[in-house]
Amino acid sequence: MSENQNDVEAGELSDAVENEGVQADGSNRPSKVERLEAEGDIAADYLEELLDIADLDGDLDMDVEGDRASVSIVGADLSMLVGANGEVLEALQELTRLAVYRETGERSRLMLDISGYRATKRQELVELAARLIAQVKETGQKVSLDPMSSFERKVVHDAVTAAGMVSESEGVEPRRRVVILPS
Repeated sequence: MSENQNDVEAGELSDAVENEGVQADGSNRPSKVERLEAEGDIAADYLEELLDIADLDGDLDMDVEGDRASVSIVGADLSMLVGANGEVLEALQELTRLAVYRETGERSRLMLDISGYRATKRQELVELAARLIAQVKETGQKVSLDPMSSFERKVVHDAVTAAGMVSESEGVEPRRRVVILPS
């Protein structure tokens, strides 16, 4: 066998081994995507048990979005799991993150959505941010938004950054708010 054939076979072997969870450095540590998928599985199991206890019907959808696991629950009437202004949803997300931490020993950034609440809220916030960005550009005056959850603030900060502007958070939870600054 020639040296080139050995190199090719060794390269193919390292690719195959890496795909099996063994990293290029020889460790057996799962890849980031595999760890996030495992987080989603743990979260889904926890939430499925919760739905069973509460005698609620819901379908779970798991995904990896960027650098975090995402779990969505959809069903007939799950509004009681969202609560007023998403407060129950926020609490369930924290409990689910704790369940993942209990199993993995690692802090989770898992995102939970129920009945599309967060997806709808994200769209509303992006539209609000666009209007306020235009106002700041027109007037040259900073604009302070009402207090928001960390999820809501992140959506607004991301929209402001995408528009090439600057924003900051000020205040103390639960009254923390976003301020959009003029350029």
